[in-house]
Amino acid sequence: MEKIKVGIIGTGGISHFHMAGYKKLSDKVEVTALCDINENRVKDYSKQYSIPNYYLDFNEMLKKEKLDAVSVCTWNNAHMPATVAALNAGVDVLCEKPMAMNAAEAELMEKAAIDNKKMLMIGFVRRYGNDTAIVKDFIDNGFMGDIYYAKATYLRRNGCPGGWFGDKSYSGGGPLIDLGVHVIDLTRYLAGCPLPVAASGAAFSNLGMNRASGGNVQYATDTSAKVQFLYDVEDFASALVRFDNGFVLSVEASFNLNIKNDIGTIELYGTKAGIKIDPGVEFYADMNGHFVNLQPSGNSSLSFEGLFEGEVAHFADCVINKKQPKSPARDGVALMRIIDAIYESARTGSEVKII
Repeated sequence: MEKIKVGIIGTGGISHFHMAGYKKLSDKVEVTALCDINENRVKDYSKQYSIPNYYLDFNEMLKKEKLDAVSVCTWNNAHMPATVAALNAGVDVLCEKPMAMNAAEAELMEKAAIDNKKMLMIGFVRRYGNDTAIVKDFIDNGFMGDIYYAKATYLRRNGCPGGWFGDKSYSGGGPLIDLGVHVIDLTRYLAGCPLPVAASGAAFSNLGMNRASGGNVQYATDTSAKVQFLYDVEDFASALVRFDNGFVLSVEASFNLNIKNDIGTIELYGTKAGIKIDPGVEFYADMNGHFVNLQPSGNSSLSFEGLFEGEVAHFADCVINKKQPKSPARDGVALMRIIDAIYESARTGSEVKII
């Protein structure tokens, strides 16, 4: 079998996880081209991975290279133009989360995939986790009953990545669009992907970044970008989202919040049982007239070892075998509609209907 040829657009931190996945598939995948607006970074990247063909413009790369697929790993405001250009060039795309800056851009991306009859997969990497596989197995086999409510929390005490992540013109927003997308998507996925119908949200910008030094975790950022970034995103966002089947989701996400420890939990409540991922998996049910708490044998906590590799392997399989991905464009569009509605609700102070 001839190897599929892949290009990577954006050679920042997340792209190295994609590259690790492609390298594991060296018998059927070859990364043949790179693109980044930062010439020094893309040069270093090409040397590190022995990929001689690099570009500063993705349109030039797509015109000159015969590619089967690309990973889009840019900052958020380039997701839509890079993805649409690749789809129009007849190339399948794995686009990092969030899908776009807003729902309108996401819809353009989905339309480009449909019009060009190409595959667009969104990098909702939590769908490919070992913990997700365990929980979904129980849900799909009826253990939960009907899931009617969930809580998704991703809170950092002092955890803005800095750089473009804090500049709304590049990121589209703060912790809601950066961290919240992970837990909102995962919770919706586990609940069977119902369609969102309304959201009521609040967002606060009271603390700012770099408010403490010393013992707090600092998240790395790109110090090589020759851009002056603002910091104008929210510290914290909270929302209640309603879906077409009656399911309701409560979500919280923060870069900066006065809490003791960072928190990342997902809880789902069904008519037969409840499930919590915190970080291991635990089930709550009643059996033979008794309340019981159950844990799968072994370590059910999310393992980052092989996480992105599994996502990339799935993408490659979909490209090679013309399959539909587990995280398709339509789910990215639904997620962006939720994000848009939460931000608009926070702005207006009123519930926002979702089309």
